[in-house]
Amino acid sequence: MTKLLRLMLILLAILASSFVFFRFYYTKTFSPHAKVTSEKMGVSIEYCRPSKKNRLIFGKESEKALVPFDKWWRTGANEATLINFDSDVIFGDKIIKAGNYSLFTIPSKDEWTFIINNEIGQWGLSYDPKKDIIKTKVKSLRKTDTTEMFTISLNDNETNTELLLEWDNTYVVLPIKK
Repeated sequence: MTKLLRLMLILLAILASSFVFFRFYYTKTFSPHAKVTSEKMGVSIEYCRPSKKNRLIFGKESEKALVPFDKWWRTGANEATLINFDSDVIFGDKIIKAGNYSLFTIPSKDEWTFIINNEIGQWGLSYDPKKDIIKTKVKSLRKTDTTEMFTISLNDNETNTELLLEWDNTYVVLPIKK
């Protein structure tokens, strides 16, 4: 009886390990990992890049949009997007202390809400608004060309760094200053 129990426990451990492997590694082949950095501002962002694949990306939930308007989003795929600040910065119009955070957004038709959240290392399917540090809003902008793969950029200029999110025909820009 103990041999059977031991065998079942080993089999259960193998199945659990397979699930973890699938969840964290296999799914990344469809939404590859990326990292962007601004040396000037001391900001880095790690995220996974989903693709459009002929889907409606931003829109109403009733239209089966992949990222419904007015709902929180992990701002990428797989794990929640991770943002690191080497020093205190002004994120949009809010001051944020140096540290590691999760970056969430709430896309809407005319504006997006950027959310800096204290909980890091999460998969991105859960979100605890009680751990929000700041929220700041920016305009949602349209473009004529299509960005197939979700892209985050950090563009340095003379006075600040612009955090740019692009996907499908939508982009948003948020300034980061010292």
